[in-house]
Parts: sequence; C-alpha cells; structure tokens
Amino acid sequence: MQARVALVIALGILLLAGGAAAHHGWSGYDANRVLTLTGQIRESGYEHPHGFIVLETKDKVWTVVLAPPTRMENRGLPKTALAVGVTATVVGYPNRTDAKELRAERITIADKTTELR
Repeated sequence: MQARVALVIALGILLLAGGAAAHHGWSGYDANRVLTLTGQIRESGYEHPHGFIVLETKDKVWTVVLAPPTRMENRGLPKTALAVGVTATVVGYPNRTDAKELRAERITIADKTTELR
C-alpha cells in the first residue's frame, strides 16, 4: 500500500514539474533579435498563464505574448489599458517558428512603459 501511495505522489510531482518546464521554456524565441513594433491593438486577453494582444502594424498582424495578469496589474498595466483601438509599442523577441508571434519584454501605451519580465 505504501509503495502505491509513493508511486502516485512521485508521478504527480513529475507531471507538475513537466508542465512547469514546458510553460516556462522561452527557447522558442530568438533573444538575439530584438524587435520594436508599433500598431493598434485589435484584440487582447488578460488571462493566465500570460496575457496577449493582437497588434496590427503597418506591415502585418502580430500575436504578442505578455506577462501574467497579476504581474501586469502589480506593475501598473490594468486590463483596461489593453483596449481595442489603442496604439501600443512593444519591444521583444520574435518566435523562432511562428513569424507572427513576439514575446514582449516591455509595452508602452500612452507614454507609459511597463516592464513585463
């Protein structure tokens, strides 16, 4: 009986650790290429694990991965700041395989810059 309980606990720990490692793997982004994008927010999400915006620039439409909502709130970027139609500038790293995705390090809206990482 004790062996079975130990096995269940061990499997649970492995599953949790695997999920955390997969979630925090930023190697899919090219940290050697810093991009600055400015455009209008066309869509936004303020949910866990990370918020996002869909940013329409003059060249294309990007999905921009932001920080977790609690971090954005703590740093002064409320959900209301990410309203559709608002102009935003983001600085971050492009995804290595998805040419339309960027991981933002900071975002500027209405002359207020918020560090996300």
